[in-house]
Amino acid sequence: MKKLTIQDVTPETIFYQRRKIITALGLGIAASALPKVSMAETQRHLQSLQFKPDPNKGLELTPENKVIGYNNFYEFGVDKSAPAKNAANFKTDPWTLEIGGEVENPFSLNHQQLLNTFPLEERIYRFRCVEAWSMVVPWIGFELARLIEMAKPTSKAKYVVFHTLYDPAQMPGQKNRLLGGGIDYPYVEALRLDEALNSLTLLSVGLYGKTLPPQNGAPIRLVVPWKYGFKSIKSIVKITFAEKTPTHYLGKSCSK
Repeated sequence: MKKLTIQDVTPETIFYQRRKIITALGLGIAASALPKVSMAETQRHLQSLQFKPDPNKGLELTPENKVIGYNNFYEFGVDKSAPAKNAANFKTDPWTLEIGGEVENPFSLNHQQLLNTFPLEERIYRFRCVEAWSMVVPWIGFELARLIEMAKPTSKAKYVVFHTLYDPAQMPGQKNRLLGGGIDYPYVEALRLDEALNSLTLLSVGLYGKTLPPQNGAPIRLVVPWKYGFKSIKSIVKITFAEKTPTHYLGKSCSK
């Protein structure tokens, strides 16, 4: 497995291109303006999880109400408080995650299997955004490598491609390009296979001891701690192993 180096961090040119896009959309909002979300309203449908706690407690956690109330999830709107409001009734059960492409063992997982197929563990990571703010979040999930081992990629598999749910009826940002930041949906992201196999790369199904709130990417999302947050795609419905790099969102946006 390739050892990650500083070269694996998102290139500076891409960083600034992304910043220009965000600035043009009027999204330069300071993290100090974090709105408060009703904890009871947000957590009424969440489920407590059994998991192995992270033994590394050196980082001070960001308060939970800030993590669930200050979100970039353009499918539910570009304002930081919009996802918590617009995703309040988002349906995550039933849910199917499909795994396929260049693999020997394509399979799918339903909502309950996402929580029970692999042992869950807590990972406390600093989550960084290109907008120059960060949060320390106690994610709960399993290493993506475990799922990859089950899928058994063929020798042709060089990339792992992730697809967000496309459901304009539930996701107003997909229905209205102005509300959704002008993005061509569904949102797609990708990692090289060696990045996906890294032990730090997590498929998260929860945070703060419970299942993910909708605005944080329920029921399953990617967390890649050494990359900027937009790589950590949310509400995943399909994972495809591919021979060639896909034309995913960042590349398309930066070329416009």
